[in-house]
Amino acid sequence: MNEKFMREAIRLAKRAKERGEVPIGAVVVLDGKVIGRGYNLRTKLQMATAHAEMRAIDRACKKLGSWRLNGAELYVTLEPCPMCMGAVLNARIEKIYFGAYEQKGRSLTKELSEANLLNHRVEVTGGVMEAECADVLSSFFIEMREREKNRKEEE
Repeated sequence: MNEKFMREAIRLAKRAKERGEVPIGAVVVLDGKVIGRGYNLRTKLQMATAHAEMRAIDRACKKLGSWRLNGAELYVTLEPCPMCMGAVLNARIEKIYFGAYEQKGRSLTKELSEANLLNHRVEVTGGVMEAECADVLSSFFIEMREREKNRKEEE
């Protein structure tokens, strides 16, 4: 695990936050180099699949000219959802490092990583720089609730 790659994912999460998106950032790394970056853009693009991981994986595939990302690692600020885990498995990513744990228990990360779906397993390490990743997320939701409260008071 390389802390500088998680720091880059956190930087991307903050970029999403600046745009009013749920602040999640992700980078795909191969041979010690970032080959794909992404952050959440679901609201702006109005696309259910515009998750940070999906965008980073898409960019990495485009850069390599292949849907296979053998030997690649994914660094993401929040535990991946089942859709993103499916993309990770399909792309043959070798390792995932994520920061904050999904608090609502909807991720299935462990189960999907070990299920040998698509004849591939992925090594998963959670809680990487967890406090920093969680802070970006929690501050976003605190600010969002405060804006909503102020909006309702003004009505």
